[in-house]
Amino acid sequence: MNAEEPSLPRSRQANERLHAMVPGGAHTYAKGDDQYPENLAPVISRGSGAHVWDVDGNRYIEYGSGLRSVSLGHAHPRVTEAVRRELDRGSNFVRPSIVEVEAAERFLATVPTAEMVKFAKNGSDATTAAVRLARAVTGRPRVAVCAGHPFFSVDDWFIGTTPMSAGVPAATDELTVTFPYGDLAATEELLTRYRDEVACLILEPATHTEPPPGYLAGLRELADRHGCVLVFDEMITGFRWSEAGAQSLYGVVPDLSTFGKALGNGFAVAALAGRRELMERGGLRHPGERVFLLSTTHGAETHALAAAMAVQATYVEEGVTARLHALGERLAAGVREAAAGMGVGEHVVVRGRASNLVFATLDEDRQPSQRYRTLFLRRLLAGGVLAPSFVVSGALSDADIDQTVDVVAQACAVYRKALDAADPTPWMGGRAVKPVFRRLA
Repeated sequence: MNAEEPSLPRSRQANERLHAMVPGGAHTYAKGDDQYPENLAPVISRGSGAHVWDVDGNRYIEYGSGLRSVSLGHAHPRVTEAVRRELDRGSNFVRPSIVEVEAAERFLATVPTAEMVKFAKNGSDATTAAVRLARAVTGRPRVAVCAGHPFFSVDDWFIGTTPMSAGVPAATDELTVTFPYGDLAATEELLTRYRDEVACLILEPATHTEPPPGYLAGLRELADRHGCVLVFDEMITGFRWSEAGAQSLYGVVPDLSTFGKALGNGFAVAALAGRRELMERGGLRHPGERVFLLSTTHGAETHALAAAMAVQATYVEEGVTARLHALGERLAAGVREAAAGMGVGEHVVVRGRASNLVFATLDEDRQPSQRYRTLFLRRLLAGGVLAPSFVVSGALSDADIDQTVDVVAQACAVYRKALDAADPTPWMGGRAVKPVFRRLA
């Protein structure tokens, strides 16, 4: 790859073909070509370990693999072998497969704070099922979501709170309220204002910041006192914080929790888990009104459940979570040193838990800047690093980390020039990258 002028003619052609047939040019908005510098959105041909190759033949060290879902690395042999064994045995039947029994047992052994589990294909189905269940068991209409947490579901109860709320009825949107992360007093004020109306509090137990001491336990107490359901969205924290989830790491047990992403190492599998008393309301062994909890034709495809079991075994037996943290710590230290060495340590900022690193690109006034992000991404791509974040996978090697830090140093040298000029435009190569959630295309 030419470090100065990467050329992606086949990727550009493939992107045009995608836009002609697929709204947005991708099946996840965060993968759209508007998230990358102009004419520098590679279309992937294949992946192996921590590397991917685009259709133009360029190889990249990849971070944030599959939007954090591929935490063991692409085509991990233990996972692919487990999947391969099931493929020849059939993937979907008119009655449950014995694999569903084994997968549920494995999950509940891995996440012992949960008493029952139901599998699905994506996180949105799981979080929406949690919300529906919370409304059913409490008889309350409102959902309280944690403000500032980027994504919970494609469904109306959450999307109505974003700038992309077109198509969501106002009456639905009005039933979702927000509370600030880390602020118990504000949350209690919200629950008091909407007394006996809030069905659940739903949040990621941690994001780019650790929970303040006592915060999650305080939320647990508030939920109990106000009679609402506490839901942890562990799509990201599950496995990356601990194979048993952040609930295990922080010692606070929610009523319901949702898992996905790393659970399948790229295969489509998610889970809703929680207390038996609540979960059984979606079952057959209770005297009350039935809840349509989760019912998906493909939710228990045997090969995806086999992948999940292999992932869990690998995490537990090989100490994957500890490896992710070690790799992230090495990367974060290297990036910070490189940025400081080029005089941009206060502008290129690494944040988050070591296993889930993100970076901020700040302008001359130290404000978040999509224009400087464009410059930075462009230089990373030119150096063979595909990094919408710095979220690591277990397949990265020390050499990969070292190469990444070298490329970051080169990018930071250009960043310094742009700051000195107070204008990144000459180094952007076109329009700025865009935020995912915005009202207009």
